[in-house]
Amino acid sequence: MENIKVTVPKDFMIGAAISAWQSEGWSGKKESQDSYLDLWYKNNKEVWYNGYGPAVATDFKNRYKEDIALMKEIGLTHFRTSINWARFLTDYENAVVDEEYASYVDDVINELIANGVEPMFCLEHYEVPAVLFEKYGGWGSKHVIELFIKYAEKVFDRYGDRVKHWFSFNEPVVVQTRVYLDAIRWPFEQNTKIWMQWNYNKALATARLVQLFKEKDLKNKTGAKIGVILNPEVTYARSTAPHDQEAAKMYDLFFNRTFLDPAIKGEFPKELFELMDKHTITPDYTEAELQVIKENTVDYVGLNLYFPHRVQARTSAWNENIPFHPAYYYEKFDLPGKKMNPYRGWEIYPHIMFDMGIRMKEEYGNIEWFIAENGMGVENEHRFKNEENVIQDDYRIDFISEHLKWLLKAVDQGVNCTGYMLWAFSDCVSPMNAFKNRYGLVEINLEDNRNRSLKKSAYWYKQVIETRQFEAKNDAINK
Repeated sequence: MENIKVTVPKDFMIGAAISAWQSEGWSGKKESQDSYLDLWYKNNKEVWYNGYGPAVATDFKNRYKEDIALMKEIGLTHFRTSINWARFLTDYENAVVDEEYASYVDDVINELIANGVEPMFCLEHYEVPAVLFEKYGGWGSKHVIELFIKYAEKVFDRYGDRVKHWFSFNEPVVVQTRVYLDAIRWPFEQNTKIWMQWNYNKALATARLVQLFKEKDLKNKTGAKIGVILNPEVTYARSTAPHDQEAAKMYDLFFNRTFLDPAIKGEFPKELFELMDKHTITPDYTEAELQVIKENTVDYVGLNLYFPHRVQARTSAWNENIPFHPAYYYEKFDLPGKKMNPYRGWEIYPHIMFDMGIRMKEEYGNIEWFIAENGMGVENEHRFKNEENVIQDDYRIDFISEHLKWLLKAVDQGVNCTGYMLWAFSDCVSPMNAFKNRYGLVEINLEDNRNRSLKKSAYWYKQVIETRQFEAKNDAINK
């Protein structure tokens, strides 16, 4: 099979991402500034691979200049990270800024800009302050929304003159799904109504942030944009049969449209409210709040796409003695012969990029969007080092090129996708998996003082950015 040459549009962003909590480490953090992730790590350290967690992470806080120099060397056009809400303030009720941490963020922004890399910031990437989680139940509380907006105002006032890309959340569905729906993360509480309240409150918080952004007039003042970063799982039914199609529709409704629709269309799906009422999981809401959501939709969205989600109609009866779970309407379908990333347990199906792009065009008004995360985690990458000690991660190059190929095929068909951000810039700590699976263009050597070195994929990525071209497999690209 001959390879084809794929051209990257001139203004198409090609960057990389990492979050604050997964990179910074605790250097300089005060005891009162734990985030939810810090709290989980402290209370349930044994589930984190080899005991690694956010305590040191990649030590980005002390080594950001070194890392940004590598970003410049690779040629990244953009870098997305987060501001750690738990560390940005010393008093969350009154939004008192921690000057030491805020100055560090200033320095990171200035260093990025000086090196030709555009900064992009999330205001929350699982970093809700631990004290707000313990005192108010985190995002289950409307009061926490008010505190989030107070925090956001301080952030906009301080950095709004330099930062043009703002986002409320990264993957707002994740924490509550792991904690309250599936009960697989600390503090392990299965409560579907709390899950839905978190979903609703985060959608409302995004709208409130957009409202604040408009009040600050940042779009007119600096050309900035405001959005949210979501992780819709492109959902495929086992078959064309109505019962399987309905199962896929239900999964999509509960996990994808719950955030896509309010952020982009300004309203929750009517059928979602009907199902929430039916199963007594409707969140506390007001008509005034729904109006705020309606009037304050995002400018653009980032989408994190890694794998497809395949479902079928249930083949066994639901246990009526347990709390409602959306799986009442579906179960996972294990596609025979699927291509897998064996280290992460995720299916590799690059066509999700094209299918999601067409959906954004046809169902969501062709709003501007970009890939905010896509990447491949691999275990024991040191196996692939050559004589020069460079990791030969050809599997990552193949993964990126195939996904980028299908993404740009969608762009060719008029899809309004404006960029691709790789997860991740460097190896980093992941929840529970810690450094087990490596995602980075840059290796973090834990055995050697966390020293950095570029992988083969970093040199390949640099070439793509410089030449705006790459080679990919010619596998039915026109289907």
